[in-house]
Amino acid sequence: MTRLATAFCLAAITCFVAACGAPEPAADPPAEAPAPDNGAGTILRVDPRFDALVPADSRIEKLADGYVFTEGPVWDRAESRLLFSDVRGNGVYQWSEADGASPFIEPVFEGDRTGLRSVSSNGLTIDAEGRLVMCEHGNRLISRVEADGTRTTLVDSYEGRRLNSPNDAAYSSDGWLYFTDPGSALEGRDESPLREHDFNGIYRLSPDGELELLYRDQSRPNGIALSPDEAVLYVANSDPEQKVWMAYDLSEEGVSNPRVFFDVNDQTAEGAADGLKVDNAGNLFATGPGGVWVIAPDGTHLGTIMPDEVPANVAWGDDGSTLYMTARTGLYRIRLTTEGTIPGP
Repeated sequence: MTRLATAFCLAAITCFVAACGAPEPAADPPAEAPAPDNGAGTILRVDPRFDALVPADSRIEKLADGYVFTEGPVWDRAESRLLFSDVRGNGVYQWSEADGASPFIEPVFEGDRTGLRSVSSNGLTIDAEGRLVMCEHGNRLISRVEADGTRTTLVDSYEGRRLNSPNDAAYSSDGWLYFTDPGSALEGRDESPLREHDFNGIYRLSPDGELELLYRDQSRPNGIALSPDEAVLYVANSDPEQKVWMAYDLSEEGVSNPRVFFDVNDQTAEGAADGLKVDNAGNLFATGPGGVWVIAPDGTHLGTIMPDEVPANVAWGDDGSTLYMTARTGLYRIRLTTEGTIPGP
């Protein structure tokens, strides 16, 4: 072999060995999965159980806007529409897939506004005959809207003294109407000279009109709902110094065993413990700081649905698996894989 050929072979062998020993080139990092498109808001997932209620591809939809402060939604199954209050805009509005949003009752209140922070309706529900029932702030009563549009007062006083300002209400299966009366519509709230009670009550009204005070020691009762078996009464507390959801054992005799079900006093996001609903599995969908808190019956926070505006109340609609949310100036919804009971026939 010539000296030149020998040199060539040695060089080739050296290059081969060097190539074999060279480190592999660094692989490109895996592409990050795109953030899910949650639509008009975001969804916080805390517990794996949340995924069975709120699918990964769930989207928040904004349906209407331009209001002052929306509240008290309820689905009217007979008319396939949502009814909701504008607490500070003095009206009840309707929304349907076909026609969008329009006024339903406007105005709600036409009296003297002296000493009142808000005058419209707040919480709405539907009775067993399909009639709208309204918690009226300005008139400080609960009314029923009849077929001809007139209103019948269901309750306006307790022991001869005017109610503070009924806030939210829910029917049980036996026709009792449970409601809260915190005085939120009164200027000065607990210090208002218009108040005739020195407490903020939780009540129930029997089908024949008998009013029963269930509890008087919750500082600011607001949203109210019953567990699916109606053995537990849940009541939100909208006191900025005590932001909690309370639970009470419920029986024919009344309520007992008052306890804090869930505490959000450590939260700094906008919003208080406010309106709530319960799905058929017993999970709470409760408006609170930042959004709708989904809380399991065992008191575990599963996740939070956060539309672009902070919601104040929710309602089951459509086939019971759509959650409608009233949030400040707008109306929103999200379709779920759980469902709740819609009031009414």
